[in-house]
Amino acid sequence: MTTRSTSADRPGPVALAEAPVLQARNSAALWIATGRCRGHEVIRRRGFVAVDGDERAGLRILIQEPDLDPAELAEVSELTRRAAGPVLAEDPFSSTDLDHLGLRSWQMPVMLRPPGPVGEPALDVIRVRRPEDLQAAEQIVIEGFELDGFTPYRPGELFPTALIEQPGVDVFVALHDGVPAGASVSVVDDGVGSHYWVGTSSAFRSRGVGRAVMLGSLAHLADLPVTLTASKLGRPLYESLGYTVAAPSTWWGPPLP
Repeated sequence: MTTRSTSADRPGPVALAEAPVLQARNSAALWIATGRCRGHEVIRRRGFVAVDGDERAGLRILIQEPDLDPAELAEVSELTRRAAGPVLAEDPFSSTDLDHLGLRSWQMPVMLRPPGPVGEPALDVIRVRRPEDLQAAEQIVIEGFELDGFTPYRPGELFPTALIEQPGVDVFVALHDGVPAGASVSVVDDGVGSHYWVGTSSAFRSRGVGRAVMLGSLAHLADLPVTLTASKLGRPLYESLGYTVAAPSTWWGPPLP
């Protein structure tokens, strides 16, 4: 269950060394909420969380501890073997070897931003409340992240309507001259915030949309430590907003075609 929290729930500064576990827990909160909204099976173990979806959503594995035991590794292998769709696993600790699953691996940094003031976005950024705005965000993310498994587009498949009703989960859309141009998802859980699916429509790239949607979604997280996992392209933006690289996160996914 995700919960809206204030900085009072997590007193004192957060060290960079804590970022991997904070990211692991927050990511699990997002995917548990998403899986339940989609009606997919959610599997929770000490060392991992898995959301077992259909042939389009696939299987999402979220490593939660740096020391999976043999039974947990065996279960991850079995879940991967019988997955109906593509498999994507993330390990913020970069300590679990999943090469035997036959997936390609890569690394992205986990970043941490301490509580602090947030600037005003140069564009209008709205917190999504209407189904049509949620669909706009969904389409931006599918395009921006090249989520070919969600094409042809089916409204509500990536972002179910119930997702924005989940405590702690918010979806944001940046508007460029009134047109949806960027999107992001933020999650607050256990006094920590995090960002996901920060994307820009191809028609509006290099116009400050990514910065605007980040600032807009950061506004309600200013009093919290915030984590994220950064792509190579996104890292310079996040560093300019006060994020610092904490540790490498290892990801596994389908082999490139």
